[in-house]
Order: sequence, then structure tokens, then C-alpha cells
Amino acid sequence: MELPDDYGERVYAGVVGKTVGVYLGRPFEGWPYELIQKRLGDIEYYVHDKVGVPLLVTDDDIAGTFTFARAMGDHGDNPDISAAEIGESWLNYLIEERTILWWGGLGNSTEHTAYLRLKKGIEAPASGSAALNSKIVSEQIGAQIFIDGWAMVSPGNADQAARLAERAASVSHDGEAVYGAVVLAVMEAMAFVESDIHRLLDTALGYIPADSVIRRLIDDLRSWRVAESDWRAARERLAASYGYDKYGGNCHMVPNHGLIILALLYGDDDFSETMKIINTSGWDTDCNSGNVGCLMGIKNGLAGIDAGLERGLDWRGPLADRIYVPSADPSWGISDCVLESQEIISTARRMRGEAPWLPKDGAQFHFEMPGSRQGFTVTGGEGEIENVTGVSLTGQHSLRLGAKDAARFGTPVFAPSKAFAEWTENPNNPYPLIASPRVYPGQTLRAQLLDGGGAEARLYVAYYDQDDEPCFAYSDPVVVNEQSQVSFDIPAVAHPVYEIGVETAGDLHLDSLSWQGEPDFVSARSNPRKHPQSMLRRSWVNGVDEFVAMPWVEGYRLVQNEGRGLLIQGTRDWRDVTVSADVLSHMATSSGVAVRVQGMRRFYALQLHRDGEARIVKVVGGETVLARCRFDWEFGETYELTLAVKGDTLKASINGDNLLHATDAELGCGGMALVIEEGSTATRRVRVTPS
Repeated sequence: MELPDDYGERVYAGVVGKTVGVYLGRPFEGWPYELIQKRLGDIEYYVHDKVGVPLLVTDDDIAGTFTFARAMGDHGDNPDISAAEIGESWLNYLIEERTILWWGGLGNSTEHTAYLRLKKGIEAPASGSAALNSKIVSEQIGAQIFIDGWAMVSPGNADQAARLAERAASVSHDGEAVYGAVVLAVMEAMAFVESDIHRLLDTALGYIPADSVIRRLIDDLRSWRVAESDWRAARERLAASYGYDKYGGNCHMVPNHGLIILALLYGDDDFSETMKIINTSGWDTDCNSGNVGCLMGIKNGLAGIDAGLERGLDWRGPLADRIYVPSADPSWGISDCVLESQEIISTARRMRGEAPWLPKDGAQFHFEMPGSRQGFTVTGGEGEIENVTGVSLTGQHSLRLGAKDAARFGTPVFAPSKAFAEWTENPNNPYPLIASPRVYPGQTLRAQLLDGGGAEARLYVAYYDQDDEPCFAYSDPVVVNEQSQVSFDIPAVAHPVYEIGVETAGDLHLDSLSWQGEPDFVSARSNPRKHPQSMLRRSWVNGVDEFVAMPWVEGYRLVQNEGRGLLIQGTRDWRDVTVSADVLSHMATSSGVAVRVQGMRRFYALQLHRDGEARIVKVVGGETVLARCRFDWEFGETYELTLAVKGDTLKASINGDNLLHATDAELGCGGMALVIEEGSTATRRVRVTPS
């Protein structure tokens, strides 16, 4: 089946709609209708300021949706991917107690329960089954909230959407929860080619049992819509017949699925009105609103979302596409709606044997979706910024940047401020920001600037110094007339980088901004007593049980109580790198360094193993030893471990002696990590260089 002509833009509209919905409903998640009416009234626009929280936050609905769909790429873009393979991706991308999920405990959080089953070797779909986890636990809402990605890679293909949704949902859920997920996925997939809500419902209902509660619920709501024109009266009827009091657990699928259908039936095919109904109705507002926003975005496109501008409802402007997708792979921790859309579009193309979608020679920031900004805002001085058409050299869209005096136009590539990072770590927020920078010293920024009329411009990077103070490094200025290419080699002092962009005092167009090359930097804790929670420390994605800031000679101490842990940094932009670290094992089954890290269970590593061996291993799900030799190492001694990868060749040395080499082509890119298995180690200094 060929992709629709407007497929890419409709995916982007779905991602934007999902994001708008989640950010709109997040501040009052879990509130009932009555409390919302008393405290906030009808939800007709963002209300974060009324409850004292940021608009842009980390959230499981966004992070899980886009993370779990990456299982497709990790398993060959196979449209027949199995539930067990999707479950394996859970184990790769999740860091227990830290990323994506609500870690509420066994039998309390459905997803945490499923994760613990997977961790013990129980494969999906058994991991999410009612037989193992009980009917109540297995029928909570999570199967639905993470389902949008599977639909968006299946445009117009109801069979595929239903199959993928069922398998993805069954990793953690069963029964009515899976049926609700299938209904929503089929509706979203068919919304690429069909706009009538009733025809979408008719198609979706053909994929679930006729005697299911979800089927009866939808039939009831459709009949109520015929007899009752007031959505508030229909909501009361829904609460009376299918409310939380009828179902157990923390957040059951059935009542919330009912609200989704109600909003779609009563929203008059209007994005803003449908958002108002789904959010004002209460219960799991961010989850429900995110799903509805995605479906409405796909169905009616960007025009449907932007129609709110006529009523003063600028849904997209305050977001500027910014989202966070924290997982064990830092590549997407700091993300944007275009980046996530591009991944979905490329997945769908690869599933059909086509090349991925890489506009403007693969530039990370290309702005090729109408109205997109990819996180760019005015971050210093005064200026204007907008996405325009008709100027780009190799595409359709560019960003117009305008300033009378010098202004900075930037986008985040790491935690945008220490205050924000600290806010996400407060006990009342279950979803901390876990990320490492996307850009590193040694890499080169490149920008294509157009129509400057003689204005001067320069590139910049903003970074945190050793005292966590913001610092800036700039390229030499250039005069921009019709077109100019600007390059900037990021200096060694700039780590960790948290923002990149353009400074100008005139009007010009940013056609693209990208970075190339391998990183070249040192990460060393200089004063952990003074800054135990520094931004440098936060630049590591913590996948160990304890990441301890030691106030003496040890920069980093890693503690792993059971199994394997990783302390990760870097992205899938890295390919041919050499990683060196001093590793002192206090006590460990194995310890070492890793390259081409793509999560907790996808990497190459050099290990010192307790058996008295040095090993190069590949971990892709299970572990494979690629090379080994005898090496009599001792606890309490420090060893300089170096692992280099170039192409499909891996070379390892210890204390400068070349000991091992291997070849393997399965993993072509990824970050680096310190690796530990059951014990504790200390490292003072990590060096990453091009191979």
C-alpha cells in the first residue's frame, strides 16, 4: 500500500495534536469534572499557570508513545513484529524506577508490573496477561496512551494497525484494555484516508469482539448522541453507567475510552471544541487529550489545529514543537515534533522498502513542516521568528529571524536551565528529565543562511561551566546577502552544551542548521563536593542503581546491586569513536566501557570479567562474546580501558597494550557508557575522541 501524498504533513499534525493534548491536560491530570469546574472552569486553553507548573514538562504519554514505537527500527522494520520483540525494546529503553513509566509497584502500576515480568524472563504477551497479573491490573489505561505511533506507521491499513496495536498493548495489558487500544489505533490509521468519525468507528469495531465492554460502551455513546445534544448530560450518563466506581484499579481503560469517544462524537469535528470537551470532562486528562489530539490532528491536518487562531487559540506557538523523550538512549531525550515525525515517516518508508525521509541532506533542523520551529525561540534580546515558504534553497520552508538589535535565536539540545532540571526531579513529579546533550565539543555546526541583506550573523553554543553558570562560544561573524554557509567548530571548553543557534542584528532566513563529525571531549568531575548535582553530572543518563558523587579523588562511583548497569552519554549521531576511561573495580562481576550504545541492551563493550578475562562483547538482547583473552586484573587497581570502533572493526587496549580486536556490523551508531555488573567501580576521567 502506497503512502498518501500528504502523509508526512498528516503525521506531523498527529504528533503536534498529541503534544498539544498532553500539555493541555497534564496540569490537572486525575481531577474529576466537578473539581475542574470549581477550580478552572471549562478548559479552553493552557491552564498550567493557574496551577503553578511549567507548560513544557516531561510526561509518560509523550515519552512512551515515541520510545516504544522505535522497536520497529530495532527489529528490521518488520510489519509482523512480535509482542516479544516489542517487550525486548521495553527492556532496552526503560531504566527501572527512572524513565517513562509510572513506577508504582507490582500489582499497582500495570506497566511496572509488566516490566518486572519481562525482567524475570517472562516474554510478551504473557508479561501483560490477565492470567498472570489479574483482570483489574491488566485492564488499566496504559495500552491506549502509548498506541499512536503504531497507527501512524500504518496509514490506511486497518489490518496492520490492529495487529501492531494488539501486540504492543499485550506487552503490558489484556482484555478490554487491548480492545480499546485496537479501536483507537484503527481509527487513527484510517483517519489518513477517511474523515467521517462514524465510518472510522464502524471500521474499528470490526476488530474487537461484539460482546466486549468496549463495543457496548461505544454503541451506547453513539445512541446517546442521537438522543442528547448536550455533551455535559452525556458525560453524566457515562459516569453513571461506566464511571470509575464501576471498575477497579487506579485508572481503568473503560471510563477513559468512553470520554474519548464522547469528545469525538460531540466535538463537531472541531479541534479546539473537542479539546475542551475531553479536558473539561476530567479523569485521565493528559492521556485522553493526547490520544484525541493525535486522532484529530491526523484527520483534519494542521489546518484543523490552526483554525483556533481565529478565536485567539494559538495551540502551537507556545510549544514551538518542544518535547522531551527521556529513555536509556539519549538520542531523543531533548526532542521536537518534527524529529519524532521524521522518525515515524522514515519507519513507514523503510517498512515499504523505501529510503528514509532526510530533508536538506539530513540536517537535524530543516523546518520542512508547515509552521514548524523545532524548538527555536528568541533566547536573548528582542526579535521575531516564524516559519515561511518560498525562500529555501533545497526545500520549501525556512525560519525567518528578525531583530533590530543583536538577538539570539536558539533551540535546546540539553536541559534548558538548571532550575528546570531541578523542577523535574521534585518528589511531586514522577517523570524527571533524563537526557544527555545532542551536541558535543569536536563536532562542527553548519548553518545555511539566506536573504540577509548584508546583516551580520554568527553561530553560537551555550554551555554550562564547572559552576553551572551559562557560558557562550561564538563563531566568527559573516555578512549574509543572498546566501551564506556558516561553520563553527565547537571548542573543547563547551561541555555540556545546552543550546545552539544564530545571533543576528538584522533580518535573514535560517534554511537549515546541522552538526557533523565525531565528538572530542573529556568528562571529569572537578569538585563533586561543591556541585554534587551538577549539570555535568546530569549530562549522564543514569542506568545504574547508584551514581554517587564522591567528595575525594573519585569523580564517579557506580554501584550496581543486581544485573548490569550503564552510565550513558551520547547519541546515534556518533559512529566511529574511541572511548577511554580509568576504571577501578572495588568489587564487581565485570566492569568496562561501551561504544555504539543504543540503550540498556544494545551496545559493544570491553569488559574486565571476574573470571580473569578481558572480553569484547556484543549485547543485543542477549550477550555474545566477540573476542577474549586472559587478563589477571585485581580489585582495587586502576586500569585504563580503551575501546575503539571504526566501521565494523572493534579494537581494545588496557593500559596502552593492544589486546583484542573483533568485527561485527549489527550496531552502526550510538553513544558510550561505563558498564558495571554487580558491584561498585570508580572512574575519574572519561575521554571520547574520533577513531
